[in-house]
Amino acid sequence: MRIIYKICPAPAWRQAERQGRYDGSADDARDGFIHFSTAAQLAGTARKHFHGQTGLLLIAVDAGALGEALRWEPSRGGDLFPHLHGPLDLGAVTAVLDLPARADGDHDIPELSP
Repeated sequence: MRIIYKICPAPAWRQAERQGRYDGSADDARDGFIHFSTAAQLAGTARKHFHGQTGLLLIAVDAGALGEALRWEPSRGGDLFPHLHGPLDLGAVTAVLDLPARADGDHDIPELSP
């Protein structure tokens, strides 16, 4: 099982849990897909897009459960990033973890599956 990750504000995730699916952030809606990162890409994503933000969750997702709606597309530095073209079915979620921010604004990223 290959795991991909989504950083999400806790209130947005709680809303998704009530709805039974996650439709993405405003940035995701603007870009036409839900942005995910691999374990190796996550620290860079957190630093670039979430530096200093608190109240975040790290959503772990089974990439294989997403089917053809998941595409690997070039992004930051030419790396291939996982992008979900459609809503996230919460049945693909394998874990929801706190993503605490440190005093320097970076986040304590837990040990992750590659």
